[in-house]
Amino acid sequence: MRRSSRLRRLALTLPVALAASLGVAALTAPAASAHGSVTDPPTRNYGCWQRWGSGDNWEDPALQGKDPMCYGAFRANPDDIWNWNGLYVNGMAGQFQANIPDGQLCSGGPMADPRYKYLDTPGPWVAKDESTTFHLTLTDSAKHGADYLLIYVTKPGYDPTTKALAWSDLELVKKTGSYPTTGDYETDVTVPEAGRTGRAIVYTIWQASHMDQSYFLCSDVNFTGSGTGTPPVTTPPVTTPPVTTPPVTTPPVTTPPVTTPPVTTPPVTTPPPAGTGCKATVTLASTWPGGYQADVKVTAGSAAIKGWKVQVGGATISQAWNGTLSGSTITNAAWNGSVAAGASTSAGFLGTGSPGTLTGTCTAS
Repeated sequence: MRRSSRLRRLALTLPVALAASLGVAALTAPAASAHGSVTDPPTRNYGCWQRWGSGDNWEDPALQGKDPMCYGAFRANPDDIWNWNGLYVNGMAGQFQANIPDGQLCSGGPMADPRYKYLDTPGPWVAKDESTTFHLTLTDSAKHGADYLLIYVTKPGYDPTTKALAWSDLELVKKTGSYPTTGDYETDVTVPEAGRTGRAIVYTIWQASHMDQSYFLCSDVNFTGSGTGTPPVTTPPVTTPPVTTPPVTTPPVTTPPVTTPPVTTPPVTTPPPAGTGCKATVTLASTWPGGYQADVKVTAGSAAIKGWKVQVGGATISQAWNGTLSGSTITNAAWNGSVAAGASTSAGFLGTGSPGTLTGTCTAS
């Protein structure tokens, strides 16, 4: 049985077994999975669950290349994803900064369940595009109600891909009033820096009403100025279009097609030597401030090869998968070195800084 199936079976059977052993009193305790989280913009673990929690998708080997931070979170402790709505601490009495050290804000600190520790890891977490005025939704499946929401946004210049979150990185932008036990708590949020762009974290503290229970929720966003988020109903429609839509003031002939990534560099390939050996194609997959992800495709020539290595040019590589990294050279793993004539295999890597003109030189063995 796959691990995800075992976890789902445990989630269903454990409360029943516990109730049977403890009697009716056990039924009055709050269920471990029946709480809540910010679902828009999605928190780190809710976003991973939303994208990869269906069936056994989280066990797909391609996840490492497509969504490396969710890949790491699932492997660190899959419970931090399956229980995306259980990140809370009891009894803080509002003393949040005194009880949660810098670098542990996204996991709730030492008083929270340790299964959420990976959520503090800096890196290219998937971020939702938002304008500087956006709409926040917290979904409370247990209908605890809320005394208030504290909503913070990281200050300009903070880079969540390289630094774990600290209190000094945050500015409080809104404190709401109370909410009844309706299950959805929504509010409009305005960032002080109008027209701001770039990555940030929206940090929400939800103080539940049923007891002194506090939730600590990190949502990754990418501010795109004033045109891509959800403005409040009292705000006139913004005039800046989404980044994937041609600007209305630009003639169509000068606007790139919406399906063409604006920053992608065409891959540069190395032709196979005299019909044998191998060739490598390096393709830029995605970018973010301070880093990027790229894919490496290795194709055998007219004869099968037993091993390969690719010297990548134009990149400073920090992490690679489906191969062994040494400097800027990726060598095949044990399982993907043998490639039939004309067939292909692949690897990938994360780079730091801005990518140059990415090239790949393949050597077969």
